[in-house]
Amino acid sequence: MSVQKVLEQIKENNIQFVDFRFVGLSGGAHHITLPSTEVDADTFVNGVAFDGSSIPGFRGIEESDMVMMPDTETAYVDPFTSHPTLNIMCNIHTPDGQRYDRDPRSIAQRAEEYLQSTGIGTTAFFAPESEFFIFDDVRYESSMHTSFFAVDSEEGAWNTARKEEGGNLGFKVPVKGGYVPVAPVDSQQDIRSEMVRLMQETGLRVERHHHEVATAGQAEINFRFDTLTKTADNLLKYKYIVHNVARQWGKVATFMPKPLFGDNGSGMHVHTSIFDGDSPLFYDNKEYANLSKMAMSYIAGVLYHAPALIAITNPSTNSFKRLVPGYEAPVNLVFSKGNRSAAVRIPIAAVTPKGCRIEFRTPDSTANPYLAFAAMLLAGLDGIKKGLDPVALGYGPFDKNIYDLPEEEKKEIRSVPGTLDEALDALEADSGFLTESGVFSQDFIDNYVDLKRQEAKAVSIRIHPHEYSLYFGC
Repeated sequence: MSVQKVLEQIKENNIQFVDFRFVGLSGGAHHITLPSTEVDADTFVNGVAFDGSSIPGFRGIEESDMVMMPDTETAYVDPFTSHPTLNIMCNIHTPDGQRYDRDPRSIAQRAEEYLQSTGIGTTAFFAPESEFFIFDDVRYESSMHTSFFAVDSEEGAWNTARKEEGGNLGFKVPVKGGYVPVAPVDSQQDIRSEMVRLMQETGLRVERHHHEVATAGQAEINFRFDTLTKTADNLLKYKYIVHNVARQWGKVATFMPKPLFGDNGSGMHVHTSIFDGDSPLFYDNKEYANLSKMAMSYIAGVLYHAPALIAITNPSTNSFKRLVPGYEAPVNLVFSKGNRSAAVRIPIAAVTPKGCRIEFRTPDSTANPYLAFAAMLLAGLDGIKKGLDPVALGYGPFDKNIYDLPEEEKKEIRSVPGTLDEALDALEADSGFLTESGVFSQDFIDNYVDLKRQEAKAVSIRIHPHEYSLYFGC
């Protein structure tokens, strides 16, 4: 969409405000709003100034002036504001007009440019399956004398005996019993449909929605694949709509990977493929699971670099509460066709040559999608450039339930890091696949690791309620 088209849209839709947005290192969106009377063609040339020092990990106070440069292709009308508002995503530039190397969106764009420069292909497509919970109540506190969290849901398995006003109506979702039941067990059909309606209204192509496995309102909505940066933009829009529709309905949505102990967590399985123009490069019907040798090398690159990659695709301490055996969590660094216990799965049902893809199942939605998709692409491209073979490297294929293997066989399978600190150690030891291309700078990696280590330390030094159960009577 041209600048002129955006200005026409502002007039035609009686837009009163224009909301300029950018993404921070954590993956959360930030915004500054201008009255539409203050927005003209020069705004898209000069950008919108903001204070970068107030965004964690972005910029020092001595060099805080930064500029948001709007991307007109991302414009859409906000479905939640009382006053007609147009939302536009931006890239971050320094005052001298240079792209800022810590800007996640610019990193995503550099990854796409790098793919084209390699001659391997022209476009990488991504499709995330971002799961979430819809709760009725959430409370938490962490202070000197108190540490707790409590969530509740009318669907919660723990509420079968609860006395409610008007009586308990039953039909609670059992632990691990929530995968695609119909109403009244699935009580959230309408709220998910409203989310989908608004996603479609704002330009997302939604393919389906359903209840997920866990009790207490776990859900999934799938939107159509797109190119790397556009998919990351779409995921931010998706989360914005999920959060705000839940709020309108008097509920709260969370993409936290493991908000409940003892049931499945929420992942963000990411489907990826590479094309050369209109030609899919991952398909070969004469090979395993219809995958080309290029696709197999891509898989090898992802699995080889996975310990470091996971520091970006699973960047929270809570991520590793999900990455434990027994809850469909993909903790095994192997590949397989159709096998959901493997970190990399090759979907084989109803797949066409253009639909041939790999699915990296380890990531979760605490990841910044711009960074996660860029890092995944670079890991896969490194495997292609080096001609890595996942079979020769011992990554499979494993076409059986890995959780049921004898312990001796399990020992031969590499697992994901057990903590965020372990993943950060791996990233520090293996960051060349990110930096050699110039997509990520070493400054970015060092800064990112420092920020994440601070988070890990903040969690590790705090007293956990379960410690009272274990040690109070000593």
